[in-house]
Amino acid sequence: MIKRWGLFLTLVCILIISAACSDKASTTKEEEKEGTSPVSGEVTEEKGTIKIGVLASLTGALESYGKQTKNGFELGLEYATDGSMEVAGKKIEVVFEDTETKPEVAVQKATKLLEEDKVDFLVGSSSSGDTLAVLPLAEEYEKIMVVEPAVADSITGSEFNPYIFRTGRNSSQDAVAGAAAIAKPGVKIATFAPDYSFGWDGVAAFKAAAEKLGAEVVLEEFADPAATDFTSNLQKIIQAKPDYLFVVWAGANSPWNQIADLKMQDKGIKISTGAPDIPALSVMEPLVGMEGFSVYYHTLPKNPINDWLVEEHKKRFNGEVPDLFTPGGMSAAISIVEALKKSEGNADGTELIKVMEGMSFDTPKGKMTFRPEDHQALQPLYSIKLEKQDGVPYPVPVLIRELSPEETEPPILGNK
Repeated sequence: MIKRWGLFLTLVCILIISAACSDKASTTKEEEKEGTSPVSGEVTEEKGTIKIGVLASLTGALESYGKQTKNGFELGLEYATDGSMEVAGKKIEVVFEDTETKPEVAVQKATKLLEEDKVDFLVGSSSSGDTLAVLPLAEEYEKIMVVEPAVADSITGSEFNPYIFRTGRNSSQDAVAGAAAIAKPGVKIATFAPDYSFGWDGVAAFKAAAEKLGAEVVLEEFADPAATDFTSNLQKIIQAKPDYLFVVWAGANSPWNQIADLKMQDKGIKISTGAPDIPALSVMEPLVGMEGFSVYYHTLPKNPINDWLVEEHKKRFNGEVPDLFTPGGMSAAISIVEALKKSEGNADGTELIKVMEGMSFDTPKGKMTFRPEDHQALQPLYSIKLEKQDGVPYPVPVLIRELSPEETEPPILGNK
């Protein structure tokens, strides 16, 4: 009996030891699956992936803008991560989608990025119409959207929501920069713009900024945006005898040749406007000598990030220099990486709002800061003069002086 009882206890012990070993083996396999080191017993938690969805006009009328943004964004991620394409131990993946410059397509593509690709961020777009259509989705899905390069004031104004942060400048910043370049006490200025919202808003913002600096706006002249003959408009401006004519214009039917034909600069009226991208500069030969402003030209910023951008861009794109929207794409990428560094990889949109409000970061254009009130990036712009240079087939914006973020700060048009 005692022998039987001893045998029974021995069998029980064997079963318990076997079960324990089995549990330990099972646990080890589970731990290995979950990233637990079987050697040290410490958890080596998988860091995961950050996914970014970029909306841009990669075909159609704004194709060049979209491709500049795309190239700049890719270079920006490389620069900000020192080539690792990782931040806070997480890999970065980017999905680009073509909006075709159609708001309904932009919404469709953004929804796909959010629901199927499960992106953590949205970036875009080349068109203000596309961007405005997508803004509500960022709030609905509680994802940060970095707006670049769309300029409509309403993006960080009437249509603003807290998940929107804009690295691109807005229309009011352009107007304030235009005023800062030429306005001062005693200066008389006439304005000329197309007769629709783009022109009205641009002139209204310019006038407010110019008058604040002590200048007088003596005439506001608007023309049919589809017109090709601006003679009567320009004659009215000549009669008003301003010191400067500030032009707000977009489109192929620009007034530059007629301004030159009427010899307005010979009559003592200096022309001022924004210096746009390189293809648009190529039709501004009649404006050589004019003083205005620029958002970006590759020789204007003097800092190591812009030097890197220009050098790398030339290497990768057959000697081409970065154009107007390339540094914007780079700035958007840098802002996301900097935010994730500060959040230690936490991509939760609501938490990132707290991180990004008031955040400053270095870009090819110098330091930018997301203004807490409307998340508009305050940034440098440039007072320039258009000059002819040997070997360059278009008028070149030459720096008069850098306009500080404080000088170009636009009015706050929205509330959180």
